[in-house]
Parts: sequence; structure tokens; C-alpha cells
Amino acid sequence: MNLYEQLCSFEHLYNAFLRARKGKRKLEEIAAFERNLEPELFKIQEELASLNYQPGGYYSFYLTEAKRRLISAAPFPDRVVHHALVGIMEPIFERRFIYDSYANRVGKGTHRALDRCTYFLRRNAYSLQCDVRQFFPSIDNAILKSMLAKVIRSEKVLWLAGQIIDTGVGVLDEEYDMQWFPGDDLLSANRPRGLPIGNLTSQFWANVYMNALDQFVKRQLKCRCYIRYVDDVLLFADDKATLHTWKQAIIEYLSTLRLTIHEEAAPVRPASEGLPFLGFIVYPDHRRLKPARGYEFRRKFQQKLAAHAAGQLEQEKVTLSVQGWVAHAAHGDTWGLRRTVLSGNTL
Repeated sequence: MNLYEQLCSFEHLYNAFLRARKGKRKLEEIAAFERNLEPELFKIQEELASLNYQPGGYYSFYLTEAKRRLISAAPFPDRVVHHALVGIMEPIFERRFIYDSYANRVGKGTHRALDRCTYFLRRNAYSLQCDVRQFFPSIDNAILKSMLAKVIRSEKVLWLAGQIIDTGVGVLDEEYDMQWFPGDDLLSANRPRGLPIGNLTSQFWANVYMNALDQFVKRQLKCRCYIRYVDDVLLFADDKATLHTWKQAIIEYLSTLRLTIHEEAAPVRPASEGLPFLGFIVYPDHRRLKPARGYEFRRKFQQKLAAHAAGQLEQEKVTLSVQGWVAHAAHGDTWGLRRTVLSGNTL
């Protein structure tokens, strides 16, 4: 069975459905799909096998947690296809990714990235943090397709990936400020770009896209202490000059991917000053939650308590929200903060 036949198999599509459904069974769109499960999966299978699959439109909305972001949700049948495609492509790319890439990978995640950050801060005198400007809106579709084609040999798998990539063109146009790179002409303004935030495929392809930078930093710059979480990259060294040199090299390399960083927000810091990363301030010997994250949770917690008191929200959902935040905050020195936020509030 070739790669695309494996993707189109009923068993693979059924497993993709289970992953797409996880944690969302109560949503009517998903419940309706499940009530008619076999015909729905056979319909997807036929469209994929005949190369007649056409993704549907996105439903977009803004989230304002930490920073304002436009989230785009695909119709549920398309999400099943996304899981099926990533399930085929991810194992092929996974062995090409570096160890210290932590976003959207099995066995990685935010807490392991934070622990690795602490480990490197304890062993280096200085750190450099680079954050890509408007990352998802800036991803160049032609470059991404080229990266996929260098690894995936199945033309049909590449066709399906292209269908999904092309559907996302323009979704984030209003979130993108045009950047000009050496050799650009007026046609460059119309280059297809952007991956919708919210797609599983977008999360996976972000790692594919940024793996080029990971390989450059590890192989060309020979940086041994390096971490990436989506578009947030950290480098560590024992002298400032090395990090300043690496910063300039990263800026120049990212331009080949049509990406830029927030240069003014990428200082070289002494390790003792701490490093803001994934909602915490990380120091060599301790870790604190960013104050804004504590205030944000307290505000939402009060809103949920009020909704519960008015009979609009189940106690179980409030409890799960609190437990999730406490488990996350516990990865820092936050006992006093947790006590302050939760004290006097009962269900």
C-alpha cells in the first residue's frame, strides 16, 4: 500500500476522526457527523481517492488571551482530513526535527521547554531570544510547498497538502504588514502567504517551516544550547559577542524564508536577569508566572463563578478550569499567587 492509499484507507480515516473528535463530542457539528459516521467517512474517502476533495470555508473569530489572534476553524469533515494528512506526514518529518523543538510534538510541550530553558540558563552566562514577527500570516506558501516536496515523494499527498494550503491563502491578510526583501518587485506583494491559526496542519507545517532555521542554527552556527517553541527561539552562550553575531546571522537567514524578527525585542540578556518564556519568567534557580497571566486567570475565574451562580455554567467546567490553571502555574514558584487568586472563592 503506497502512502496515499494508506491515507485514504477507511481505518486511517476512522482513526483520524477519533483524534479530531477528542474532547469535543458534545459539539453539535461533531455529534451530527458521528450519527452518520460511516457514510460521512466513505464520502471523504471517495473524494480523496478520486482527487475531487475541496476544503470548505473557515469560520474565523478573535481570541484575546495574551495577545489578539485571529483563529480560523475549518468544518469538521476537513478537520478529519487534516488529522489523516498529518498522521501520514508527521512520522516522516519527525525524525528530521531537532531534539529541542518543543511545540506540537508528542513527548514535548511547554513544561519540558521550560525545564530545558532552566537547564541552559544554569550552564550559560547569557541568552538571546528572537520572536518572529507575524509568523503565521508571513509563511510563504511556495517556500512551504517546496519544503514538503523535498521530503514527500507522493504526488497525491503533495496535491492534498496543496489543496489545504491554498484554501488558507488570504485568511490572515489583514493580520500581515507587507515586508520587502532583497530582489522583491511589485508582484511580491501578491505572493500567496499565510497559514490559518487553528488548523492542525498549520501547527505541523509551522514546525516544518521553522526546521530550516533549527538546522541552520545547529549545523551552521554550531549553537549547542538552543530551544524553539513555534516561532519563539532561544540561544544561549557564555559571551555577548557570540550571541550578537548569531542574532545577525539569524536575521539574514530568516530573510531567505521571508520572515523577520522583532529586532528591538531581541536583546542579549545575562542569565541572572531571567528570561520571559511561555508565560513565565525563567531564572537559573527559580521560575515565576508572568503577572499578567495571573490577573487574566483571576478575571476569567470570577466570570465563571458568576456564570455558575447564575446557573449558566456547570460546576464541573469551573472545577476543570481551575485544576488546569493550577497544574500549569505549579510549574513555577507560584504558591503565594495561587493562594491569593483562589482564596475566598468557593463553588
